[in-house]
Amino acid sequence: MCGDGANDAPALRQAQIGIAVSTATDVAKSAAGIVLTEPGLGSIVTAVREGRVTFQRILTYTLRSIVHKTRHVLFLAIGLAMTGHAILTPMLVVLSMITGDFLAMSSTTDNVRPSEQPNAWRIDTLTVAGIVIGACDLAFCIASLTMGKFYLGFDIDRLRTLTLVTLLFNGQAVFYVVRERRRLWSSWPSPIVIASSIADLAIIPTMAISGILMAPLPVSVVLGVFAASLALALVLDQVKVAIFRYLRMV
Repeated sequence: MCGDGANDAPALRQAQIGIAVSTATDVAKSAAGIVLTEPGLGSIVTAVREGRVTFQRILTYTLRSIVHKTRHVLFLAIGLAMTGHAILTPMLVVLSMITGDFLAMSSTTDNVRPSEQPNAWRIDTLTVAGIVIGACDLAFCIASLTMGKFYLGFDIDRLRTLTLVTLLFNGQAVFYVVRERRRLWSSWPSPIVIASSIADLAIIPTMAISGILMAPLPVSVVLGVFAASLALALVLDQVKVAIFRYLRMV
């Protein structure tokens, strides 16, 4: 409902979105949910677009959180069962959280494509999509740990470093997959997102190769995990498109 007079106030109050124009009476403005500050109705289009952009960012954050929770808890439990030890030390957990926060905070500046249709909060379908993508991500993490333990013969300290590197790289893959409802290459991330991603990809691998605060890994292993994560991103993107189409998510 859009109005400007005192007689419009009851309707503005009852409407899902009550909009008072810039020249509206004080009664209409107090009853409305949105008050335009410029003449004309063009600002309504801008407000709708910004609302849909905000919704898409909330959707991305929620989906990424579901994927991470699905993968992270189960991976740590399976890693404990496989090795008999915690596969992340407190120090490595802190490093993982700090570098992960770089990308998470930068996502608020990311380029977002607003949906063409009105949005609806469907936590059930969002949870299903997150669990499916998280299960694929979990399989990748388990494969990486299995390769390090049984094929490369790493001890527990190197397995912990391998776990940190794996979580970093596949976290990047998940981020770029879920930020876009279409194919992951359909839009460019914002400069801040790109800078945060580069910082993450520079800090942890450098520390892992140099053995700073963790057991060192060969360069070939770090590069191998990175290449595998690129392949994971393509696989997850295909899974995402299929599950979004099936669940009719946009």
